[in-house]
Amino acid sequence: MSLSLREQLLQAGLVTTKQVKQAQQQESKQRPKGKFNPNAKSDRQLALEKAQAEKVAQDKELNRLKQEKAERKARMTQIWQLVDKNRVPRVESDEYFNFVHANKIHRIGVDAALRERIQNGQVIIVRYGKFYAPVLPEIAERVKLLDAEAIVDLNSTTSTDNTATDDPYKDYVVPDDLVW
Repeated sequence: MSLSLREQLLQAGLVTTKQVKQAQQQESKQRPKGKFNPNAKSDRQLALEKAQAEKVAQDKELNRLKQEKAERKARMTQIWQLVDKNRVPRVESDEYFNFVHANKIHRIGVDAALRERIQNGQVIIVRYGKFYAPVLPEIAERVKLLDAEAIVDLNSTTSTDNTATDDPYKDYVVPDDLVW
Protein backbone atom coordinates (compact mmCIF):
# COMPACT_ATOMS: atom_id res chain seq x y z
CA MET A 1 0.00 0.00 0.00
CA SER A 2 1.12 3.47 -0.66
CA LEU A 3 1.39 5.80 2.22
CA SER A 4 -0.09 9.28 2.30
CA LEU A 5 2.20 12.24 1.79
CA ARG A 6 2.12 13.07 5.51
CA GLU A 7 3.14 9.58 6.50
CA GLN A 8 5.91 9.56 3.92
CA LEU A 9 7.23 12.90 5.23
CA LEU A 10 7.10 11.59 8.82
CA GLN A 11 9.02 8.46 7.89
CA ALA A 12 11.61 10.51 6.05
CA GLY A 13 12.01 12.67 9.13
CA LEU A 14 11.26 15.92 7.31
CA VAL A 15 8.34 16.84 9.60
CA THR A 16 7.41 16.17 13.21
CA THR A 17 4.17 14.80 14.59
CA LYS A 18 3.41 18.19 16.07
CA GLN A 19 3.60 19.82 12.63
CA VAL A 20 1.29 17.12 11.16
CA LYS A 21 -1.33 17.76 13.86
CA GLN A 22 -1.18 21.54 13.24
CA ALA A 23 -1.68 21.01 9.50
CA GLN A 24 -4.71 18.77 10.17
CA GLN A 25 -6.24 21.40 12.45
CA GLN A 26 -5.79 24.13 9.83
CA GLU A 27 -7.41 21.94 7.18
CA SER A 28 -10.44 21.29 9.35
CA LYS A 29 -10.81 25.02 10.04
CA GLN A 30 -10.67 25.83 6.32
CA ARG A 31 -13.40 23.31 5.36
CA PRO A 32 -16.82 24.88 4.97
CA LYS A 33 -19.14 24.01 7.80
CA GLY A 34 -22.35 23.94 5.75
CA LYS A 35 -25.33 22.09 7.06
CA PHE A 36 -26.23 18.81 5.42
CA ASN A 37 -29.33 19.21 3.27
CA PRO A 38 -31.26 15.91 3.17
CA ASN A 39 -33.57 17.27 0.41
CA ALA A 40 -30.67 17.93 -1.95
CA LYS A 41 -30.58 15.26 -4.64
CA SER A 42 -27.46 13.82 -6.05
CA ASP A 43 -26.81 13.46 -9.76
CA ARG A 44 -27.52 9.75 -9.50
CA GLN A 45 -30.92 10.35 -7.93
CA LEU A 46 -31.78 12.92 -10.60
CA ALA A 47 -30.78 10.48 -13.34
CA LEU A 48 -32.90 7.74 -11.75
CA GLU A 49 -35.93 10.03 -11.55
CA LYS A 50 -35.45 11.09 -15.16
CA ALA A 51 -35.20 7.46 -16.29
CA GLN A 52 -38.35 6.59 -14.33
CA ALA A 53 -40.24 9.52 -15.89
CA GLU A 54 -39.15 8.40 -19.38
CA LYS A 55 -40.25 4.84 -18.63
CA VAL A 56 -43.65 6.05 -17.43
CA ALA A 57 -44.09 8.13 -20.59
CA GLN A 58 -43.05 5.19 -22.76
CA ASP A 59 -45.46 2.87 -20.93
CA LYS A 60 -48.30 5.36 -21.40
CA GLU A 61 -47.56 5.54 -25.13
CA LEU A 62 -47.51 1.73 -25.42
CA ASN A 63 -50.79 1.48 -23.53
CA ARG A 64 -52.35 4.10 -25.80
CA LEU A 65 -51.20 2.19 -28.90
CA LYS A 66 -52.55 -1.09 -27.50
CA GLN A 67 -55.87 0.56 -26.72
CA GLU A 68 -56.11 2.05 -30.22
CA LYS A 69 -55.33 -1.36 -31.73
CA ALA A 70 -58.01 -3.01 -29.60
CA GLU A 71 -60.57 -0.33 -30.56
CA ARG A 72 -59.69 -0.74 -34.26
CA LYS A 73 -60.09 -4.50 -33.97
CA ALA A 74 -63.47 -4.07 -32.23
CA ARG A 75 -64.65 -1.71 -35.01
CA MET A 76 -63.52 -4.18 -37.68
CA THR A 77 -65.42 -6.97 -35.90
CA GLN A 78 -68.55 -4.80 -35.75
CA ILE A 79 -68.23 -4.01 -39.46
CA TRP A 80 -67.73 -7.69 -40.28
CA GLN A 81 -70.83 -8.72 -38.34
CA LEU A 82 -72.94 -5.88 -39.71
CA VAL A 83 -72.03 -6.54 -43.33
CA ASP A 84 -72.18 -10.31 -43.04
CA LYS A 85 -75.74 -10.21 -41.67
CA ASN A 86 -77.08 -7.49 -43.98
CA ARG A 87 -75.32 -7.99 -47.28
CA VAL A 88 -77.20 -8.33 -50.52
CA PRO A 89 -77.17 -12.03 -51.46
CA ARG A 90 -74.40 -13.12 -53.79
CA VAL A 91 -75.27 -13.53 -57.40
CA GLU A 92 -73.90 -16.48 -59.31
CA SER A 93 -73.10 -14.91 -62.64
CA ASP A 94 -70.34 -14.59 -65.17
CA GLU A 95 -70.73 -10.81 -65.14
CA TYR A 96 -68.64 -8.65 -62.86
CA PHE A 97 -68.86 -5.09 -61.63
CA ASN A 98 -65.41 -3.50 -61.68
CA PHE A 99 -64.59 -0.62 -59.37
CA VAL A 100 -61.56 1.21 -57.98
CA HIS A 101 -60.85 1.32 -54.28
CA ALA A 102 -57.57 2.41 -52.67
CA ASN A 103 -56.00 2.83 -56.13
CA LYS A 104 -56.64 -0.82 -57.02
CA ILE A 105 -59.22 -2.35 -59.32
CA HIS A 106 -61.57 -4.83 -57.67
CA ARG A 107 -64.63 -6.69 -58.87
CA ILE A 108 -67.71 -8.40 -57.54
CA GLY A 109 -70.12 -10.76 -59.26
CA VAL A 110 -73.38 -9.06 -60.34
CA ASP A 111 -76.34 -9.54 -62.60
CA ALA A 112 -78.06 -6.82 -64.63
CA ALA A 113 -80.49 -5.89 -61.84
CA LEU A 114 -77.77 -5.59 -59.18
CA ARG A 115 -75.54 -3.58 -61.54
CA GLU A 116 -78.40 -1.13 -62.11
CA ARG A 117 -79.02 -0.81 -58.35
CA ILE A 118 -75.32 -0.14 -57.73
CA GLN A 119 -75.18 2.51 -60.44
CA ASN A 120 -78.34 4.20 -59.13
CA GLY A 121 -77.01 4.27 -55.56
CA GLN A 122 -79.63 1.87 -54.21
CA VAL A 123 -76.83 -0.52 -53.22
CA ILE A 124 -73.44 0.54 -51.85
CA ILE A 125 -70.24 -1.52 -51.99
CA VAL A 126 -68.48 -1.93 -48.64
CA ARG A 127 -65.10 -3.43 -47.81
CA TYR A 128 -64.97 -5.71 -44.80
CA GLY A 129 -61.69 -7.41 -44.13
CA LYS A 130 -60.24 -8.42 -47.51
CA PHE A 131 -63.65 -8.79 -49.12
CA TYR A 132 -66.19 -6.51 -50.75
CA ALA A 133 -69.95 -6.85 -50.48
CA PRO A 134 -72.97 -4.88 -51.71
CA VAL A 135 -75.20 -3.57 -48.90
CA LEU A 136 -78.16 -1.24 -48.60
CA PRO A 137 -77.48 2.49 -48.00
CA GLU A 138 -78.73 2.34 -44.38
CA ILE A 139 -76.18 -0.33 -43.55
CA ALA A 140 -73.50 1.58 -45.44
CA GLU A 141 -74.17 4.65 -43.27
CA ARG A 142 -73.73 2.58 -40.12
CA VAL A 143 -70.48 1.15 -41.50
CA LYS A 144 -69.34 4.67 -42.44
CA LEU A 145 -69.73 5.74 -38.81
CA LEU A 146 -67.37 2.95 -37.77
CA ASP A 147 -64.86 3.30 -40.62
CA ALA A 148 -65.26 5.84 -43.41
CA GLU A 149 -62.56 4.17 -45.52
CA ALA A 150 -64.61 0.96 -45.76
CA ILE A 151 -67.13 2.59 -48.10
CA VAL A 152 -66.31 2.38 -51.81
CA ASP A 153 -67.03 5.75 -53.43
CA LEU A 154 -68.10 5.03 -57.00
CA ASN A 155 -68.55 8.72 -57.78
CA SER A 156 -64.94 9.69 -57.12
CA THR A 157 -63.37 11.73 -59.86
CA THR A 158 -59.76 10.83 -59.17
CA SER A 159 -59.42 9.07 -62.52
CA THR A 160 -60.85 12.03 -64.44
CA ASP A 161 -58.63 14.50 -62.61
CA ASN A 162 -55.53 12.70 -63.86
CA THR A 163 -56.51 12.88 -67.52
CA ALA A 164 -54.89 15.48 -69.69
CA THR A 165 -56.94 18.44 -70.89
CA ASP A 166 -55.86 17.85 -74.48
CA ASP A 167 -57.17 14.27 -74.47
CA PRO A 168 -58.90 13.70 -77.82
CA TYR A 169 -61.25 11.10 -76.26
CA LYS A 170 -62.43 13.18 -73.32
CA ASP A 171 -65.88 13.63 -74.87
CA TYR A 172 -66.44 9.87 -75.16
CA VAL A 173 -67.87 8.15 -72.12
CA VAL A 174 -66.62 4.66 -71.32
CA PRO A 175 -69.51 2.55 -69.99
CA ASP A 176 -69.16 0.87 -66.60
CA ASP A 177 -70.38 -2.45 -67.92
CA LEU A 178 -67.71 -2.73 -70.60
CA VAL A 179 -66.54 -6.32 -70.76
CA TRP A 180 -63.04 -6.91 -72.12
